[in-house]
Amino acid sequence: MSPALPAAFASTLHALLGDDGWRTDDSALQAHAQDNSWRHTLPAGVALPRDRDAVVAVVRACREHRIALVARGAGTGTTGAAVPVQGSIVLSLARMDRILDIQPGNRCAVVEPGVLNGDLQHALAPHGLFWAPDPSSADICSIGGNLACNAGGPRAVKYGTSRDNVLGLVAITGAGELIQCGGAYTKDATGYDLTHLLVGSEGTLALIVEATLKLTPLPVAQAGLRVLYRDADAAAAAVSRLMAQPVVPTRLEFMDARSLELLRRNGAEVPEAGAMLLVEADGDHDTLPYLLQALATAAEGDGMIALDVAMEGAAREKLWAARKALSPALRSIAPGKINEDVVVPVSRIPALVAGVQDLARTHALTIVTFGHAGNGNLHVNILYHPDDADENARAHAALPKIFELTLALGGTLSGEHGIGLAKRDFMAAAFSPATLAAMRAIKHALDPDGILNPGKVLPPV
Repeated sequence: MSPALPAAFASTLHALLGDDGWRTDDSALQAHAQDNSWRHTLPAGVALPRDRDAVVAVVRACREHRIALVARGAGTGTTGAAVPVQGSIVLSLARMDRILDIQPGNRCAVVEPGVLNGDLQHALAPHGLFWAPDPSSADICSIGGNLACNAGGPRAVKYGTSRDNVLGLVAITGAGELIQCGGAYTKDATGYDLTHLLVGSEGTLALIVEATLKLTPLPVAQAGLRVLYRDADAAAAAVSRLMAQPVVPTRLEFMDARSLELLRRNGAEVPEAGAMLLVEADGDHDTLPYLLQALATAAEGDGMIALDVAMEGAAREKLWAARKALSPALRSIAPGKINEDVVVPVSRIPALVAGVQDLARTHALTIVTFGHAGNGNLHVNILYHPDDADENARAHAALPKIFELTLALGGTLSGEHGIGLAKRDFMAAAFSPATLAAMRAIKHALDPDGILNPGKVLPPV
């Protein structure tokens, strides 16, 4: 149970937000106590503002009373970034869900943070536009959450992550000050780039209350390849070849043998192989065949078993349905899952895949690897039974080895999930003391009292 809030603070928030906007009942506290990391801490209260002025007032009240504040979108994150800390309140941005403006001429949209990614895509489609980030939770995750953790998805290999697709922000600092940066333009050499600093900061520096997003025209035509390989090493080598030639795939996904076995177990029509790549290109009807041929040529090589082309329609959709089915199906192997989204330079993917296979053998664990190979971003899933003490210990002993391997290959801890609580304690291995000190100085400048999502991202001093 969280400690009681000061009466004056609770009275202020109730007066500000009303009965439905300031909640301390058990159902509201339980509903906002965890994210998709399955970590759980009850907040002391839940604020549900409807506009930026209310957010400013809540932050200022929290600062005055030294109450920690954890911002929350849809709660689909996997690192614990939206999990409350003891004695904190949750500030849910779910009610700030308006699409404020769509500007086709400027190829941008202005939205509040509670807008769902899927709802935005539906609103943009009649304009022939889309917003590039497409995480697996796209239908239910919020734009604010996408920006907070710099979400990506399969399309990021060509179109970039959230950070690459935001033009401007309005945000509230930990001092309760409203700041604006960027705008409806794609070139800007004016001052410090606060827009891209705030994206990926997981609500530790400021709370985003409005975003101007860069939009992209919907492709005229799309087509995909399914390429099967003898083993993971052959598929990983093909990824390097694909990314070394001039045609940039729209998506380039890697799945190891365990992934394919899981797909078959769940009814997908996937032949037996040591690994598979899903490769996609988009363009116009005239150029697409040439783009696809270039990608097919690069995919060929030692260890390739088969290559199939799926043009527009049901065959292509089946390819991606199989890929999207992977993550939800993992818990059918074991109830415990440690899901990490490490990144290495694309040329080092073969070494990462081989290293993960070695760790699976050494620790006698099932490790399923798949993900966005075109960015060097692989999801390494350690599966285990939490009630088996020995297997539980082996799983958690393997985790730091995954990070050690990644960093040794010149990589980084996260490509799109963020740090939150899950990877916070590994940040000291990823960055020098001077770099971490610079991050802490930025945190102090924007959140002088440390009330915004404390204990997340940066390791304890």
